[in-house]
Amino acid sequence: MTMSIDNDIIVPTDAAGEEFENAPTVVSIKDVSKRFVIRKDNSLKERIVTLGRAGRRNSEDFWALRDVNLEIKAGTTVGLLGPNGSGKSTLLKVIGGILEPTTGSVARRGRLAALIELGAGMHPDLTGRENVFLNAAILGLTQEEAEEKFDDILAFSGIGDFIDTQVKFYSSGMYVRLAFAVAIHTDPDVLLVDEVLAVGDEQFQKKCLDKIREFQQQGRTIVLVSHALGQVQELCDQAVVLHHGEVKFQGSARLAVKNFREILEGRRIAEAEAAGDEPEEVTPGSVDAVTIESPGRAPGEELQPGDDLIIRMTLSHTTPLERWSSGFKIENQFGHLVYGTDSRKIGYWGDPLVGSTTVEYRLEDLRFGPGPYFIHAFLAEPTGEHIAIMRDSARFVMSDDPKHLGMHRVTTSARELSA
Repeated sequence: MTMSIDNDIIVPTDAAGEEFENAPTVVSIKDVSKRFVIRKDNSLKERIVTLGRAGRRNSEDFWALRDVNLEIKAGTTVGLLGPNGSGKSTLLKVIGGILEPTTGSVARRGRLAALIELGAGMHPDLTGRENVFLNAAILGLTQEEAEEKFDDILAFSGIGDFIDTQVKFYSSGMYVRLAFAVAIHTDPDVLLVDEVLAVGDEQFQKKCLDKIREFQQQGRTIVLVSHALGQVQELCDQAVVLHHGEVKFQGSARLAVKNFREILEGRRIAEAEAAGDEPEEVTPGSVDAVTIESPGRAPGEELQPGDDLIIRMTLSHTTPLERWSSGFKIENQFGHLVYGTDSRKIGYWGDPLVGSTTVEYRLEDLRFGPGPYFIHAFLAEPTGEHIAIMRDSARFVMSDDPKHLGMHRVTTSARELSA
């Protein structure tokens, strides 16, 4: 059962995280499951033969979603994460009303615009212009409203003279650009975005992200499916991790990304075991422990510009390793790489690794911007190929400083030049 209530729901642009708790719910998903029937016969002849064979089924049930419960507050940006086949796109289609749940209910408030699949809602035999008015009508705009917004839609899409060409002759990028341009100009309260944005070129992707950020500032609600984990951490207030159609985690975007990576690692190990290999044989090395300290600072104390940072990592390998390298990467809270290096790059080669050893790196005169940072440590082949990695192995925080913005601090001065 799917319900829709036509009430405009947009929260104030200055809504802080704690205010989301009191914000109205724009999407409520209760005990939603979705079943698909997968047929095993490919023709009428096979189906007739199958019917004559006792005990053989010609179809089986596949549950893409199982007992999903989720509430999305007005003004939030929610990311949907999960391996391929985990149910992300199915859930997005259920939220958008494109698919009906097999069991459970979905309630929505406000105008909703969805970018689910490449070419969805586009009629291939109609021109781009005709499809603009068709999609606008589907999304709830009147003819007059669509005409008023048409020039802005055309300008944003960058389609140009191709607007009067049948869309079946469009490239995948042109499809997406036109569909996105229509969706965002319908003034939606809730915007659903699948991986389709990855099809556009870099310039158009930037334009889309700028528009999403503008929507966030306006207090609109966004549900985003993406495999770009850094993008999810940067854009989303919270995220949901799906696996085999079930919700495995719901919370902050950063913790959701960590949970998702753990699922991927677990799947990698399971696939190695299924292939008949023991995990130790596939990955004989490991990063056993990582500790950090800053001379003159107490454990957990915020670091100041100019401080040094010492990273110690304990590495081990079950078989003798004559030549190896190690290193680390430091990311900020949005998943952006701030700094990284390895022993190859700085010209250090240790003794052959037999059993375990500890490597120490010293970073001098840190000038990172304010906020938390996360260290990923790894053991690698001499070529740089990872043998083992420990993600989020350590964390430190740089002190806040109202004089600087961004990921780095640079000594800056200013003076006025005479005319």
